Amino acid sequence: MRKLGCVHLVGAGPGDPDLLTVKAARLLAEAEAVAYDRLVSPAVMALVPAAAERVFVGKESGCHHCTQDGINDILLGLARRYGTVVRLKGGDPFVFGRGGEEAEHLTRHGVEVRVVPGITSAAACGAACGVPLTHRGLATGVRFVTGHAKGDAPLDLNWASLADPETTLVVYMGLATLPQISERLIAHGLPADTPLLAVQNGTTPQERRLLTTLRDGPYDLAAAAFKAPTLLVIGRVAALADAAPAPVDATVAATPPLAAHA
Repeated sequence: MRKLGCVHLVGAGPGDPDLLTVKAARLLAEAEAVAYDRLVSPAVMALVPAAAERVFVGKESGCHHCTQDGINDILLGLARRYGTVVRLKGGDPFVFGRGGEEAEHLTRHGVEVRVVPGITSAAACGAACGVPLTHRGLATGVRFVTGHAKGDAPLDLNWASLADPETTLVVYMGLATLPQISERLIAHGLPADTPLLAVQNGTTPQERRLLTTLRDGPYDLAAAAFKAPTLLVIGRVAALADAAPAPVDATVAATPPLAAHA
């Protein structure tokens, strides 16, 4: 019986291929098969050898190309056919990437799994915009949460805990649920004028930024036609993005704050 291959759960980072780890770049060059999601940028995929099998397993809200169970089975199938398999995931594979579930499934079936961390979007987008996620006098901590809810179900988050003005709140996949996020945080005591920074396609030439407030964010982002993937940074540190330049290679200039709504 053929020995099962090794599956490397590799973080592709936020999109800029220069932000890949050295190990991630090496594994991509050696890969015999690569299973990648929709958040992996074309610039990163350009590093995959032409001879390697490429399998798209992207998922997005309301339109899943593959179910998670399906992805698990695809990875197992690739491990049975190839010695070196890369499961390439946007950001870090263990931060809202369901990499842990994939690792468990593969391990149960006797497949060796190795994890290669990547720069998660919160750190990357914050740095790219000149926003420290923690900063003396502004934020003593940072919390990462997902803004994605299944179907039309409300977000099941501890709003009282999250509405802390001393903490930076970073929301992944929260564009569609921003009205709910804004309403709940304000209702639990976070000031309505708390700065909110939205970053679309962070660290790529298509990056867009918009600095607004917790109260006005739902209106301003809709008016500016922001699309996924958009990361939300909520907290006093977000105001520091005012002086941050857009990337020199950006094709879309930094978006100025829109007028406040009454």
